[in-house]
Amino acid sequence: AKIGLGGESSASGLPVDEVISEGWLAEWLEQFKQSQKMEQLDQPVGLLGQLRPYQQFGYSWLAFLRKWGVGACLADDMGLGKTIQTISLLLREKGTKKKLSAPVLLIAPTSVVTNWEREIGRFAPGLKTYIHRGATRLKGGEMREAVKGQDVVLTSYPVARLDAESFQSTKW
Repeated sequence: AKIGLGGESSASGLPVDEVISEGWLAEWLEQFKQSQKMEQLDQPVGLLGQLRPYQQFGYSWLAFLRKWGVGACLADDMGLGKTIQTISLLLREKGTKKKLSAPVLLIAPTSVVTNWEREIGRFAPGLKTYIHRGATRLKGGEMREAVKGQDVVLTSYPVARLDAESFQSTKW
């Protein structure tokens, strides 16, 4: 049987005779045989503020992709609410499970780490946030201990690079 990745019999002009996968990849691909559509979600409980319709759609899209284990990139213009859409997803995850299974590591440019901190405090004060930055920041086991029980750990790209070992040895 000739099967393409999207059901077609060829990909970029090359015939695809079969796709063979096993283990986690086979299980993951099996999910795509199901036919599910994205549903527009209600605003998450705990969000202080009102999502605009396009933000609600973006948040719903992020949740849909997360359900399938697929990453996403929000790439609209500055100032249209990518931060609040992401915060909404985090609130939904926490609300669904009552607790996140591990902290979320959010790495941002240095210039916007403070903005993330402010926006989480403004729109989602129920998310416990830890800021990892500065010359006196904790490292190694002290940092891993400090982030236990946190919902979001905010840091910058330069600090993430400098403290890569501490981040890599932490469950996120």
